[in-house]
Formats: sequence, C-alpha cells, structure tokens
Amino acid sequence: MSEANRRSMMTSLPAMATAIAALALLLLALLRWQDNGWGALIWLGAFVATIAIRLPHSLRNRANVVVDARKDVTEKLLLTAMFLAMMLLPLLHLATPLFAFADYRLLDWATGIGTALQIPFLWLFWRSHADLGRNWSPGLEVRDGHALVTNGIYDRIRHPMYAAIWISALAQPLLIHNWIAGVLVVPAFAAMWFLRVPQEERMMARRFGAEWDAYCGRTGRLWPGSAPMIGPQL
Repeated sequence: MSEANRRSMMTSLPAMATAIAALALLLLALLRWQDNGWGALIWLGAFVATIAIRLPHSLRNRANVVVDARKDVTEKLLLTAMFLAMMLLPLLHLATPLFAFADYRLLDWATGIGTALQIPFLWLFWRSHADLGRNWSPGLEVRDGHALVTNGIYDRIRHPMYAAIWISALAQPLLIHNWIAGVLVVPAFAAMWFLRVPQEERMMARRFGAEWDAYCGRTGRLWPGSAPMIGPQL
C-alpha cells in the first residue's frame, strides 16, 4: 500500500475541516431551536451524543497503521452522500432557512416515535464503538494487528453499528420535518448498506478466512440469528 493509504481516514485534512464546519453549524442551529421545533432539538441532542461517543475513538485510532483499505470512487461517493444527508443538510436546515420550502408537518405522536428511537440508536452506537475498540474506523480499513471482534454486541450481530445508523436514518424524517434535510438520509444510507457491506465482508473474509465464515454462520447482519436473506449477500 502507498503511504497515503496507510494513514487512517481520521487524519485527513477533509475530516478535520468537516469537524470544524459541523461545529459552526451546530452552534447556529442551537440558536434557532425554537424555530425548528422540539423534534429538531432531540435530533441535535442525539447528534451531539454521537460526537461524544465517537470522538475518543477517533482520537485514539488515528495512530492505527492501515494495511488494507478500500478508497475507490464508490467508497468516496457513499461517504460523501452520507456526510451530506446525515450531517451537512440537516445542520444547514436547522441553522438557516435555506430549505424551508421543503418543510412538511407531522403530528406530535410521530415525532415522539422518532424521539423514542434515539434510545436504541445511541445504545447500539455506543456499544459498537466500545466493543470494536482499536478496530473501529470510519472507512473500509484493516489495521495492523486487526482482530475479529466477536464479543459483546458482536457475539450476536455482525453489523450493530449499521443497525444503529438504520434506526437513526429512519427516525430522522420523524424529527426533522423537511424533505431534503430529513428524508434524503434514507436512500443515502440504503445505498451505503447495499453497496458497502458486501465489500466490507469480503475484506473480513480475506483477512480472517474460515474464522470469519464460522462467525457468519452463527450471527445475523442486523439482528441476532442467522438470516441469509437480510441485506446484501457476498
């Protein structure tokens, strides 16, 4: 691998610039919380919680030496789409009236469902990071000394972090009542799920071989139990 590919994605200049931009928009969005409604305030709280969960792992894992990585055009497009749909567009909408023309109305009970879904989302998001430890990366990367994690939540589910993000993506339109800032995350993450997960599992199969095959045989992708028809297949 080239020296550039050996560096974790977390050390890149775009990643640091993204963090600064997100912080600025977050502050502006908090100033407008009364205009955006209580569902949007719940979304902002969950967004801050995800940063608090992920930041220590990002800082620690920047030192990882990457030995295998997928950084092709498809991966970059998928990550860009998720960045736009799950972070930039919601924060822009909540910080400015830019997308107000695309607003819609929901009853409070629907927003309440979106609020309740933040509990399993944040628990799964936290537990996934805690169990992965040094093996976590935002990109498709295998680090030097990478281990196959099969303990904790990974004892029953192969992709609990994707399960968490599915919950978050489906809840976002219930909290942010806007066709652009709220809804677009669903097709964006669906594309990532169906295009990226097979590549990720191939990387794991190359790395761990029969150990990975045995692990797949006793776990499900999104919930416990073997479920061969769920999600993309290898």
